[in-house]
Amino acid sequence: MNRSTFSAIALTVAALAASNAIAADASAPKTREQVKAELAQAVRTGDIVANGETGQKAHEMFPGLYPAKPAVQGKTREQVQAELAQAIRTGDVMVNGETGLTARELAPAQYPAQSSAPTKTREQVKAELVQAVRNGDIVANGETGVTLNQLYPQRYNRNI
Repeated sequence: MNRSTFSAIALTVAALAASNAIAADASAPKTREQVKAELAQAVRTGDIVANGETGQKAHEMFPGLYPAKPAVQGKTREQVQAELAQAIRTGDVMVNGETGLTARELAPAQYPAQSSAPTKTREQVKAELVQAVRNGDIVANGETGVTLNQLYPQRYNRNI
């Protein structure tokens, strides 16, 4: 027996063993007809790889040749239109695709200021700052975020 015949027999035995192992997988046994039906469906809808280099499917490369996939139901048309009108009114719609800037960011004077009611008074903020300085809760190093009481623990009383 020459070397090429032995290699062919070894390859055949390996292929049979692999096919038996795959066929023994109980999680997804499919008949030949089911596989053919799935392939026909994939070809019909364009859900089959058309470009092996990029992995694009046929319906991605040639969208006009295949039926559109149904959109996922979410909001009604009226809800979407109301949201768009609100975004246009407040300037929250993107106007520059390259930079991603919104109309409000490009021309803030043309849009009403968004109400941001202060949650603390000036006096409350000042009092918090005084307390933070007293306790050493002020960032000493911006790169690491280390506070003064972490950097100099002997200077600050931890029991306060």
